[in-house]
Amino acid sequence: MEEVKLLGFWPSPYSHRVIWALKLKGISYEYMEEDLKNKSELLLQYNPVYKKIPVLVHGGKPIAESLVILEYIEETWPKIPLLPKDPYQRASARFWVQYGVEKGPILSSLFTSSEGEERDKAAKEVLEVLKILEIQGLGNKKFFGGETISMVDIAYGWLAHWFECIEEVVGVKLLEPSTLPGLHAWVQNLKQVPVIKENLPDYERLIIHMKNIRVRMLSNHDSHV
Repeated sequence: MEEVKLLGFWPSPYSHRVIWALKLKGISYEYMEEDLKNKSELLLQYNPVYKKIPVLVHGGKPIAESLVILEYIEETWPKIPLLPKDPYQRASARFWVQYGVEKGPILSSLFTSSEGEERDKAAKEVLEVLKILEIQGLGNKKFFGGETISMVDIAYGWLAHWFECIEEVVGVKLLEPSTLPGLHAWVQNLKQVPVIKENLPDYERLIIHMKNIRVRMLSNHDSHV
């Protein structure tokens, strides 16, 4: 098999999407940790457009952007599929992945918001987006893919770990049994899947990392007010 490499960054949920997909499919790969403050020549060579991680390198050919990489992995290694065979179900899965992309700015607004009214407004908007995802996307299923995890579960996997960190850092709780019972149960189920459970960044280390980012963001925001 041609050599597979992954250029990633330890706290990145986008890197972890690719890690989960590769491990679910049993694909051997070499992981290469990037220092985003001092990007390697390899990263700049393989992703000259965005200069970002993750980048999957397969047989010397680079593929960038996590969701594009997931599609590439699915097509290249079709065993243990992450998308359903039925065309309609496959289209539906892609719809919900795209929903996360479209609503990304709203979902990230909770982390980037300042205290007070701005944070409360962001929390309300995020809750509305997640309720639609829960009712219309997840429904009564264990996973978005039914009884096994799919590309949709991988795409939203950051909710099962990173979002908890955001809630703690910001001081808001949204993903609770009382507010989002379906998504809350989904998070618990997802975190019990061995590939997910065994490949999550250390929670306390991630909290420190995210607190530092938020402090810098808010200080920059205040300096421009």
